[in-house]
Amino acid sequence: MFIQIIAVGKLKEKYLVQGIAEYAKRLGPYVKFQVLEVPDEKAPETMSEAEVLQVKAREGERLLGLVKSDAHVIALEVGGELWSSEELAAHLDRLGTYGTSHVVFVIGGSHGLADSVISRAQQRLSFGRMTLPHQLMRLVLVEQIYRAVKINRGEPYRL
Repeated sequence: MFIQIIAVGKLKEKYLVQGIAEYAKRLGPYVKFQVLEVPDEKAPETMSEAEVLQVKAREGERLLGLVKSDAHVIALEVGGELWSSEELAAHLDRLGTYGTSHVVFVIGGSHGLADSVISRAQQRLSFGRMTLPHQLMRLVLVEQIYRAVKINRGEPYRL
């Protein structure tokens, strides 16, 4: 299985980059894994709703430009479904069992995802009602992907 995370913005914090690299290394024996970044749209601090939609639309075009036509897309969104780690594992296992070999998780920028990205997604996933920085969300997501792989293999999880 090939699992990608496609996200808006470049990670700058060393601890996040290192954490993601560690989990990516751990995933290596089990799945092909990749994180891709698209530039965030430069925008003023305060914007009208129309300007926010324009920013999301431009970021959405960049995200969708990296999504292959055969990919199963899971959009990370506040209004998405809440899954346990076991449910995420079951979803990934089902996808692999029924022939989906390419799964893409998309993470929007600070204003969220464009409607075009949400429409392209087969599933919407939320990690809860709390707002997390989208950079931190990448680390949380890759850890959960690693945990799901370990659950599906019946292997103990190690820190």
